[in-house]
Amino acid sequence: MSDLVARTGRLQQRYENGYRLVAGCIPFRYRCLDESHHENSENVVEVLMINSTSGPGLLFPKGGWENDETVEEAAVREAIEEAGVRGDLLDFIGDYNFKSKTHEDEFSPEGLCKAAMFALLVKEELNSWPEQSTRIRSWLTISQAIQNCRHAWMKEALEYGFCKWLAQKRKTTS
Repeated sequence: MSDLVARTGRLQQRYENGYRLVAGCIPFRYRCLDESHHENSENVVEVLMINSTSGPGLLFPKGGWENDETVEEAAVREAIEEAGVRGDLLDFIGDYNFKSKTHEDEFSPEGLCKAAMFALLVKEELNSWPEQSTRIRSWLTISQAIQNCRHAWMKEALEYGFCKWLAQKRKTTS
């Protein structure tokens, strides 16, 4: 059982122009393809996805951004609560609008959401976390993640936000 507790409820939820504000991240790591770990061996980028609790397909951790936290704090919190990972929140990779069927309320009657997504370099996988009884973690290559992504907006965040950010990061470090 986890000592951490997931936040619930909508009392602190942020809204803007009819959109529920959401924060999330694309957790990733570098995995060495060559088991010998030579300095010239190639690293592959893997992203961490979690199962959806409401149907098939995989997701990135995300959830409501609350009034008592920054958007960055919300993204980090969601990674811990839903995926049980901690790491370095590196960069903002974009805002993505989507419509939620399960989160229609008086402030967003149409279920409109705006997700601020970040890249999170995973440093630690927790043995216990708040949603471990309902979530399964899966490390995937980017191409596998694109194929298994449940929502079009998350696929867009991965393909165009994260991959573009990663290519830019590689250019500046090489």
